[in-house]
Amino acid sequence: MRHTRDVAVTGLGMITPGGHTTEETWQAVCHGRSLTRTDPQLAGLPVDISCRIDGFDAGAQLGRRLARRLDRITHLALAAARQAVSDAKLEPDSWPRERIAVILGAAGNSLETYAKEFRLLGQGRPEAVSPVALSRSVPNMVAGEVALDLGVHGPSFSVASACASGATAIGVARDLLLADACDIALTGSGDSGRARMSATCFAQMKALSRRTDDPAGACRPFDTARDGLVLSEGAAVLVLERPDDARARGAHIRALLRGHGSSSDAHHPVAPDPNGDGAERALRTALADAHCHLGDIQHVNAHATSTPAGDTAEARAMLRAFNGTPPPVTAAKSVLGHALGASAAIEAALTVLTLQHQLIPPTANVLLQQPDQALDLVTDAPRPAPVETAASNSFGFGGQNTVLVFSRA
Repeated sequence: MRHTRDVAVTGLGMITPGGHTTEETWQAVCHGRSLTRTDPQLAGLPVDISCRIDGFDAGAQLGRRLARRLDRITHLALAAARQAVSDAKLEPDSWPRERIAVILGAAGNSLETYAKEFRLLGQGRPEAVSPVALSRSVPNMVAGEVALDLGVHGPSFSVASACASGATAIGVARDLLLADACDIALTGSGDSGRARMSATCFAQMKALSRRTDDPAGACRPFDTARDGLVLSEGAAVLVLERPDDARARGAHIRALLRGHGSSSDAHHPVAPDPNGDGAERALRTALADAHCHLGDIQHVNAHATSTPAGDTAEARAMLRAFNGTPPPVTAAKSVLGHALGASAAIEAALTVLTLQHQLIPPTANVLLQQPDQALDLVTDAPRPAPVETAASNSFGFGGQNTVLVFSRA
């Protein structure tokens, strides 16, 4: 049964290590092979592997002048936003500018940009620091630059909840639509963990996989031999509208966003609650918001970073919530890596595609699960399945948890 609090997903835009478009990314995750490789940008660091986007020329796509003014995170978000607008068959020259919102997740500033400018300052060359160093690095400017690029005048801001940022932004965008604060919302996130400072910080925290001699086997969510995450980059933007508005303009509805829920672990700055209590609360809150029951969920797109503590907490949360028998689960980071704040938006978009295609992509590199944490993980090949309603899990530093619930249109 559809509910009046549903909102329609009418457009998707994605750029990931799997490809420069939504379809290319979908094909990559369905292929089910890790895209992790040695990264020349990280040469000389303790961990020099990542998932990266090849062949993306920001200057060619966005214009040389604009590309020079912005950093990598915003390049990716802009590219995904333009795709999403095109996919939704929206016309920026004629749309109601005051009624369009841009709500994007921002997990952090661009450490790559700041490192360059601080180096100049440390060399005693303040005059060489770029005059746009601040404006291209302030977290809200990801959303601000998308609004500027598209010429829209509705609410525009960024939402920060670490690696859950993209999902939290999607939930906030839905709430703005339901509050009649806008008629169309562009929402999601862009991010990159491939800055040398980012990679160094994660390595110092012992959060990264050390399988530098086997990059393709490094990220293995829920596997007993997992040893850490693989950094990545990417962006996904969703176009959300109220269903009646979407139908009135003849839009194609890809899926319905039914509800969202968030919670805080209040346990540790970076480690999750080992029992997964916060993750379970977010799931139950999302289900209540969606007017769904646990039995309605036929698939979960897991956060699943491939860290020992994170995957254990998530598995415990799902096993407990679903009384020991969770529905089929997939973990996209096994293929695409962890794009930090953007991963939540990418995985939300993949959940929409699963509902559309009635196909659950496989999880790479899973050889053996712990018996007391075993899930119905889809592995080896995509699994055709009648999925009417699915959940997408996203968690982040600070114990921040967000779960989105989508249904088939």
